[in-house]
Amino acid sequence: MEKFEISVTEESQNHHFEVLDYMHHGGEEGHCKYEVFAQGKFIGSFEPEGRHHLRICKDAGVVNESLLDLIAEQLERYHI
Repeated sequence: MEKFEISVTEESQNHHFEVLDYMHHGGEEGHCKYEVFAQGKFIGSFEPEGRHHLRICKDAGVVNESLLDLIAEQLERYHI
């Protein structure tokens, strides 16, 4: 497992997140490749869908879906 941080901007506001990357993820049931946290609180996770795209795997309902989409886009740029 690798841990790193990302930032995204939504409506002129910067958001910072910690991401856990399960690099050796093999698509196990119930476990997503990327888990995202804001200030230690789980907000969602992502699963590869196709070659260069991620889909929301689990949504904790803590942030709006548009922010989760921005997080997915950021992860797609750097880690897939």
